[in-house]
Amino acid sequence: MNFGAQTTAAEVLDGVDLTGRRAVVTGGASGIGVETARALAAAGAEVTIAVRNAEAGERTAADLVAATGNKQIHVAPLDLADQASVRAFAAGWEGPLHILVNNAGVMASPLSRTPQGWEMQFATNHLGHFALATGLLPALRAADGARVVAVASSAHLRSGVVFEDIHFERREYEPWLAYGQSKTANILFAVEADRRWSGDGIRVNALHPGGIRTNLQRYIDVDELARSIRASSGQEVRWKSTEQGAATSVLLAASPAVAGVGGKYFEDCQEARPNVPGERTGVAPYALDPEAAARLWAVSAETIQSTL
Repeated sequence: MNFGAQTTAAEVLDGVDLTGRRAVVTGGASGIGVETARALAAAGAEVTIAVRNAEAGERTAADLVAATGNKQIHVAPLDLADQASVRAFAAGWEGPLHILVNNAGVMASPLSRTPQGWEMQFATNHLGHFALATGLLPALRAADGARVVAVASSAHLRSGVVFEDIHFERREYEPWLAYGQSKTANILFAVEADRRWSGDGIRVNALHPGGIRTNLQRYIDVDELARSIRASSGQEVRWKSTEQGAATSVLLAASPAVAGVGGKYFEDCQEARPNVPGERTGVAPYALDPEAAARLWAVSAETIQSTL
C-alpha cells in the first residue's frame, strides 16, 4: 500500500469499481466531505450526501453529477445535534448500505448545548453519529460486507473521554478539550463497533485526515492555531489540500488494500503508530482502550435512549 500524506482520494480509488455500492457521507456538502463523495461517486458508487443545509447539498450534488457523470448522487436532510432528525434519516433509509462515512463535525466552538443539555461538540461529533450508525445497522448488515468510517482527529491527543463530566456541567468549558474528547469518542466508537459488528461483516475504523483549511475552522484562527502548535510541540502544521485530506477516509471506505481491517486508527493512509508524548502524530492508548470503548458505548446508548 504505497499511499501517504500526499495521496489524493482519487488516487486511492484509481482502478476501483464501486458500481452497485451505496454510500452515505455526512457533511458531504463542504470540505473533505465533498471530496470523499466525489471520489466514491467517480468510482461508480451511489452516494447520499446527508447535510443540515439542503440547499448547499443540492448545489454540491449538481456539481458532482457534472464532474463525475454519475447521476446517482442524492441529498437527504440530517442534523446530527437533533436526535429526531437522526432517527428520521435512519427510518427513511431503504435497502442495503455498503459505506457510511461519519464525516460531519464541529470544531472548538463556544459553549453551546442541545435542548437535552448535552455539550454541542460531543452531541454532534459523537452522539449524533453513534445514533446514526446504530440506527442504520440493519442496512449495514444487509450489505454483506459494509464499512463504517469515523473521521476523528489528532486533537484526540488533547483529551480522553472524561466520563465523570462529559458535558462540562461541573468543570470549566474549554473548546479544545471538548473537541478532543469528542474525537477520542469517535475512535472508541470504531473500536467497540468493530468488536460488536465484525461478525456481521461490518468493519469500522477511525482516522485523522490531516490539517486542512475548511469551514470546520470557522470558530478559530487557523494561523494562530498553527503558531500555538509550533510553540507547544516545535512542529510545523503541514496543510493538506481537501483532495489529500479525503484520501484516508476513502481508503477506509472502499479500498481493497484494507479489506478485513477493523477497530484501527489511521493517518496519512496508514495505520497510526502509538503516540509519543510531545508529538502531534500517532494514537493515544486511551483512544484504543477496549474497556473505555465498551463503557462509552453503554453511556451513549443510555443517553440516546433517554430521548425516545
